[in-house]
Order: sequence, then C-alpha cells, then structure tokens
Amino acid sequence: MGWGTAILEEFKKFALRGNVVDLAVGVIIGAAFGKIVESLVGDIFMPIVGRILGGLDFSNYFIGLTTEASKASTYDAAKKAGATLGYGQFITISVNFVIVAFVLFMVVRAMNRALAKSAAPAAPPAPPKPTREQELLGEIRDLLKARG
Repeated sequence: MGWGTAILEEFKKFALRGNVVDLAVGVIIGAAFGKIVESLVGDIFMPIVGRILGGLDFSNYFIGLTTEASKASTYDAAKKAGATLGYGQFITISVNFVIVAFVLFMVVRAMNRALAKSAAPAAPPAPPKPTREQELLGEIRDLLKARG
C-alpha cells in the first residue's frame, strides 16, 4: 500500500507541474490550430492553386497499384479497391506543412520583436570594483615597474 501511494504522490507532483500543464495546453491549442490550417489549405489555398493550374483537384491524384484501383475514378474509391499511391494527398499535406511552418515563423518573429521592444536597452554592466587585495597587488606592480 505504501509503494502505490508513493507512486501516486510522485505522479501527482509530475502532472501538476507548470511545464506539464503548459505542454497540455499547447497540444490542445496545436490540435485546434491544425484543424484551422487544414481547412485553410483544403478549402482556400488548394482550390486556388488547382484553378491556377487549370482546374486541377489534387485530392484525386493517385496511382492505382492494382487493376481495380487503377480503374477507380476517385482516390477514396481507389483506396477501397486496392493498393494506391495518393500523391495528390501528399502534395496537399506538403503545402499544409509549408503554411503551418510559415505561420509559426511569423508568430515567433512577431513575439521576438515585441519582446525586444519591451525590454529596455540595458547599459553595459559596470566593471566590478577591485578588492583590497587586488588594489595592493596593483600598487606592488607599479612600485616594481618604477624600480626596474
């Protein structure tokens, strides 16, 4: 009974530490942000890119690796029919990654600039005052220089 209680107390300390709670909040916000970016890519950017490239719909670009999959008209049907390489999905997810990376870059850049502006430029630190021992050693050095 004592061993289980000790483990439970240790887990409680671990789970309630600030870093773990911050990490959990970050994961939850990240998942929600991921859905927003997924919609941005799938519903806004990819149709524009497809239109610019002649009405292409990347979601249905695939290579069927079986005869049945090759005859399918959509990627979902091809996946059900057999082994399929969905390179259109890969293109979409790659664009999604680039957008997420760029947005995170812009967020971090803005935060760094805001932090730099809020931090007042610090004056260089004053050199430490020499100790009494250092002053005496300096005087001895000066006397030795004067003699020789």
